[in-house]
Amino acid sequence: MPSHPLISQVQSKSDIVLFHKVPRLIYANDKNYIPHIEEDIEKLFDHKRNKLFKQGGIACRWIAKDSTGKLLGRVAAFVHPQTAKSFDQPTGGVGFFECVDDTSLAHQLFDTAKEWLKREGMEAMDGPVNFGDKNQFWGLLVQNFESMNSYAMNYNPPYYRELMEGYGFQTYFEQYVYYRKVRQPIEPVFIRKYEQLKKNYNITCSDVRGKSIKEIAYDFRKVYNGAWGGHNNFKEMSEEAALKVAKALKPIMDPNILVFAFHGTEPIGFYINIPELNEIFQHVDGKLNWIGKLKFLYHKYMKTPKTMVGIVFGVVKEWHGKGVEGAMITWFGLEKVPIMKYEDTILTWIGDFNPKMIKVASNLGTDLHRTYITYRYLFDRNKPFERCPIIE
Repeated sequence: MPSHPLISQVQSKSDIVLFHKVPRLIYANDKNYIPHIEEDIEKLFDHKRNKLFKQGGIACRWIAKDSTGKLLGRVAAFVHPQTAKSFDQPTGGVGFFECVDDTSLAHQLFDTAKEWLKREGMEAMDGPVNFGDKNQFWGLLVQNFESMNSYAMNYNPPYYRELMEGYGFQTYFEQYVYYRKVRQPIEPVFIRKYEQLKKNYNITCSDVRGKSIKEIAYDFRKVYNGAWGGHNNFKEMSEEAALKVAKALKPIMDPNILVFAFHGTEPIGFYINIPELNEIFQHVDGKLNWIGKLKFLYHKYMKTPKTMVGIVFGVVKEWHGKGVEGAMITWFGLEKVPIMKYEDTILTWIGDFNPKMIKVASNLGTDLHRTYITYRYLFDRNKPFERCPIIE
């Protein structure tokens, strides 16, 4: 046990510097660790740039030191305005947890977050989660610590699982990340189904070359709302929000690997890929200052990434079960793969609550690449624990 650990709230600019310094100490000897871009994290805690604050969300973070001032750990807690009241009990979140291998200190950090959340009216906490979108900083890595991590996905030492479960966190859902060689042969059955869809339903696929940001945003929104409408905690995407997503993609976008499926002229599916940015950011060391930006632009221009990451995959509900997912993969394999530089593809995480998408990933010839866990901790230890419900 570190001597007399002190846990203090992050308040000043110097505290923020220390908050980002903690993981550099934890992973000092870990060759697979690639620092998160500090600016990506700071945006989440910025009241001007994170819209959740304007909607009533709140966040707090802490750092832990020993009596000599040596950094030992950190943690953050948040109340998401849209999801805090969506469960059987008001539920907050914890994230950006880092800690030396010390059970007592880890529990003190979790206690600090729990007591803050209690004061804000919460009765449970999920973690590790993000104060923002689920496609970033979500879940605890529990399988595959040997390969380079994907951009904005959590990475942690194996012992974090014992620290969290020892505190009392229980598995709310597991998250699976899948891998596939880009030039892996397409199963003949998918090619046949694709030809049938083209002939019988006038289904076509295309990338987004030549399309404006507004056109991409329109197609994305139509599919997004049609695919997830009615799901738990779903909030329909507005035109403004869709345009914001498209604009955010623009600096990192490769228009060759953003794929949409259409019924006539109506968008019914998307397979959104981006280059694996960590193959660039491994040269940046977590800082997008002017030197970091120059390095980023250089490696982007040189087309350094050889891996692409499927960040979202969706099909409008009316077209579920008709093979649209396979059609997009087939079109991509036939039309794009022969002329592209990418060698590997990673599909962003699919929750175990979504067996249909897990089946789709399996049918595409993927291998399980990584496993994450999103935990939940009920403050009332006598209350029955329930896992995330399955999407039917």
